Amino acid sequence: MEAAIRRVRQGDENALAYIQTQSWKAAFVGILDVETLADCTDIDRATNMYKRLLEENIGNGYMLSVEGEPHCIAFWDAARDEEFADKAELICIHSLPVNWHKGYGSQMMDRVLKDIKKAGYSEVVLWVFRDNLRARAFYEAIGFTLTGISKPAFDTEEVLYSKEIK
Repeated sequence: MEAAIRRVRQGDENALAYIQTQSWKAAFVGILDVETLADCTDIDRATNMYKRLLEENIGNGYMLSVEGEPHCIAFWDAARDEEFADKAELICIHSLPVNWHKGYGSQMMDRVLKDIKKAGYSEVVLWVFRDNLRARAFYEAIGFTLTGISKPAFDTEEVLYSKEIK
């Protein structure tokens, strides 16, 4: 199947919200409690968030389409935490569950890492739920390493991964 990646733009908020909420519903069952997951996957809330991000030009967002249909999204920006101010941060990468394990996430990650390097960063960090073993295996397979840093998030814990960009 043919995949194409492009920068996100105003008007993409519905597709971005749909992909994120569907991904969360599939990936975070058993990681987040039912109420938290329902709140975080509210489509209107997610759509409004993406609309604001696009209108205010916050972050660097990408959308991967498969056969012309939106499938995967990713956003990165300068790290949000002060102690990582000289690093980039992968804020999110989400894809529709129907096409998991078909290489689209790796294609998206390649694009994002090239963009981060082009922007002048030599390291990227990301936060992931400790119990999200599928995502952690994906990150580790492409060279991210666990830093030993963690923080509470929602009703669980996130761990920090890092990757040098060469």
